[in-house]
Amino acid sequence: TGRPWPPIPAGLLDLWRTHAGYAAPPEACLINLYDAGARMGLHRDADEAAREAPVLSVSLGDSALFRLGGPRRRDPTRSFRLASGDLLVLGGAARQAHHGVDRLLAGSSRLLEGWPGLAARRVNLTLRRVTRPG
Repeated sequence: TGRPWPPIPAGLLDLWRTHAGYAAPPEACLINLYDAGARMGLHRDADEAAREAPVLSVSLGDSALFRLGGPRRRDPTRSFRLASGDLLVLGGAARQAHHGVDRLLAGSSRLLEGWPGLAARRVNLTLRRVTRPG
């Protein structure tokens, strides 16, 4: 209620500065929590005005089978594993690619075990620039 969101932690900003290749800082960090049976269908990240800015994703916890396609939903896709600690940058043409999570590889990481109140097996942090700089 009128309170600003907390700032993005410095460590995540360092990852952005090192890997995103974009001069302006991110303005948002989306947090997705996945339990053992979670999936995310193919979609494009197209809500931001700064669509030329990359999306930087940080994977924590169980590995996920990630699917990446093209700008059209019917384009061919390829799948690969994203493990805990992996970074994925969707920039350039890949910024408009359809992508999703086919499934989690349950038990592939113990990173999140024992975190009170956290039922997730995987946490994904996604840094985004929302508005165009300038």
